[in-house]
Amino acid sequence: MLYPEARMKPWLALLARVLALSWAGFWMFFFIAESVAWRTPVRAALPWAGVGLFFVCLALVPWRWEAIGGLLLMAAGLSTGVAYAVWSGPQLPVASRVLTTVAFSVPPLAAGILFLMHRRAVTANA
Repeated sequence: MLYPEARMKPWLALLARVLALSWAGFWMFFFIAESVAWRTPVRAALPWAGVGLFFVCLALVPWRWEAIGGLLLMAAGLSTGVAYAVWSGPQLPVASRVLTTVAFSVPPLAAGILFLMHRRAVTANA
């Protein structure tokens, strides 16, 4: 190998892809499964399925445009974390709010950072 980052490059991209798709897939499944379990009317469940589909699209963008997708995932992580922290009511225990906020925001943030690190390593050694 000519440079030490060469072995890390594929692993960064693979880890970022797995993390982003796992995050998006989990929330897509959660939104649909919760709607089915609670017998939510379709019209009320569609916006949540739309959010899940939006997460899946966000996870797929970096496969084609790594830098833009990484930035979008980071923005999504920050905005979903802040939005949930503000939106979740005071009736929820603090631990539940913190865990859900972390589950919403940390995986896309981490995946976005990994995509940007991979992009930087690729362009620096090209």
